[in-house]
Amino acid sequence: MAEVAFPYVVESFGGEHERDAFACGEAALDDYLRRQAGQDVRRGIARVFIARPAETTEIAGYYALSAASFRRDQLPSDLARRLPRYPIPAARLGRLAVDRGHQGRGLGRYLLFDALNRILGASRTVAICAVLVDARPAAVRFYTHYGLQPLPSRPTELFLPLETLRRAAGVGSGC
Repeated sequence: MAEVAFPYVVESFGGEHERDAFACGEAALDDYLRRQAGQDVRRGIARVFIARPAETTEIAGYYALSAASFRRDQLPSDLARRLPRYPIPAARLGRLAVDRGHQGRGLGRYLLFDALNRILGASRTVAICAVLVDARPAAVRFYTHYGLQPLPSRPTELFLPLETLRRAAGVGSGC
């Protein structure tokens, strides 16, 4: 049986993408894509990646990545004791959203894995010890299903040690 190709292309956000029709059901995520994403990209605040159906400029989903840091006292004590007392480098998955017309097709999972793969690649050049995610309360379950853990002090901010991601991907060790 032949493998079916995933019907989306993931690429960097650009002016040619049709962002005005995007509607995921969360006004803040819709507004970010329409009003702020382009500015964040131009200013170097975030890198935004979109998924679009092949042969179109329609945005089916997107996510944003940026650099971040955290303090070890934000982590559970078993993880914190192995880390230094100065700010620890991380990558932040700030937003991830799927248009209502494309929900229920596995696109959210695909975008999450694409983001984690990009972070893993970046960690070969820039030190990254963890992935941080600012989740909407309704999305916490989605992220915890894939192994991200809530920070003890902020249950909607989740983290994934990069070492866990490396082990899952079968690549070398790090932080």
